Amino acid sequence: MKILITGFEPFGGDDVNASWEAVKNLPPTIDGNEIVKEVLPTIFGRSMEALKQAIERHLPDVVVSVGQAGTRAAITPERIAINLADSIKVDNEGNHPHDAPLVLGAPTAYFSTLPIKEMVNAMREAGLQAKVSNTAGTFVCNSVMYGSLHLAATRYHKMQAGFVHVPRMKPRKANDSNSPIMPLEAITQGLEICIKTIIRCWRQC
Repeated sequence: MKILITGFEPFGGDDVNASWEAVKNLPPTIDGNEIVKEVLPTIFGRSMEALKQAIERHLPDVVVSVGQAGTRAAITPERIAINLADSIKVDNEGNHPHDAPLVLGAPTAYFSTLPIKEMVNAMREAGLQAKVSNTAGTFVCNSVMYGSLHLAATRYHKMQAGFVHVPRMKPRKANDSNSPIMPLEAITQGLEICIKTIIRCWRQC
């Protein structure tokens, strides 16, 4: 099995993005399965195109995209992506679309095809904070999740896809003690557990 896992470049003034730092830390193989890593731009449109190109290049069996959710204290596999770009904050090119469809004429939403509840249970058993999320937001993270699931639905029918949000790995400001964080080692451990769970569920199907 080949698993493509993506993270994002830093955005919003941050010097690091926990998603990509954790993805970089993953081993090249997990339980004998190839792990391919790609970093995506935190930019509407360009991120979906970069993901599409990565899928075309690697032809993975599974796509797991990872993003940073700065207000969350837990690792949160996402349940659903919606066909909408709507943001007050700007991406790394200054874009902040409002009420814009991601793909014209495409379905309103797609559900993750990853075993998200099994992933959460496995992380909790390892002592990590984890829970299912029912909203991936309407920023670039949601667009990437929607893009991968749309490709799976329309072109790569055997490919599984989904998204995982992770906390920050350090406070945004040095004196900010209220911002939820999770050590990089724990985030990386959580992602590896997610991948192992996906592999186990794949084999059992």
